[in-house]
Amino acid sequence: MSSKSLALIENWPVPTAAAGAVRADGTVLGTHGPAGHRFPLASVTKPLAAYAVLVAYEEGAIELDEPAGPEGSTVRHLLAHTSGLLFDEHRVTSAPGERRLYSNAGFEQLGDHVARATEIPFAEYLRQAVLEPLGMTSTSLENTGSPAKDAVSTVDDLLRFAAEVQAPRLLDPRTVAEAMTVQYPGTKGVLPGYGHQNPNDWGLGFEIRDAKSPHWTGASSSPRTFGHFGQSGTFLWIDPDAGAACVALTDRAFGPWAIEAWPPFTDAVLAELRG
Repeated sequence: MSSKSLALIENWPVPTAAAGAVRADGTVLGTHGPAGHRFPLASVTKPLAAYAVLVAYEEGAIELDEPAGPEGSTVRHLLAHTSGLLFDEHRVTSAPGERRLYSNAGFEQLGDHVARATEIPFAEYLRQAVLEPLGMTSTSLENTGSPAKDAVSTVDDLLRFAAEVQAPRLLDPRTVAEAMTVQYPGTKGVLPGYGHQNPNDWGLGFEIRDAKSPHWTGASSSPRTFGHFGQSGTFLWIDPDAGAACVALTDRAFGPWAIEAWPPFTDAVLAELRG
């Protein structure tokens, strides 16, 4: 593909933006903007953290259904935002598995759980388990940073990650298939920035598009599309039906501009991929 669709980021009302797309075989289809510029990821940190948690699971350090977080909650509940923990408070408002309460606190408890199990600080575990093997040398999470929102990365590095998720080498493909499968089907809740969704489908650390409306992906995105967006004006989606993934990073906080700009951008990228 040319990067004609990716060039649409030039119309976004942001100081700096970069975008790129990559196929499942790792072929970078194009980038636009400063693809090596380091941007704060905000919640696009979560898929990276989730991948590290899944490596810990495959290494036998943890089990997905072992207790973690609040009473009655498991690693799986924390990954799927169904532990009952509030958004940014380590306080419970519902029983595990009842509601999809999107929770930074849940991912912080996940990080603590993996750190205890592996005896390695979570930021260091993430580096050893995911960032280093994938050559993501411009991506980092400080030791004091939150596994929910504090990583910094580049389009180039996230395209490496998106290629890995599409054709896994660090994980068994069955584990990744589980991560993109709805956990606790039928669970409703709020998708930050987009209101109440019933159901509010989520996998293990990845949000699943399904039939959500409104949504931050495109009208032509397949229901199987999964990924994440961040409050720093960032997103990563993977559309298995299109056989490709797309990353866009900016330095302007998520808001009405993004709700307006992102879906037509995604539709243009998908149209160019299909064309």
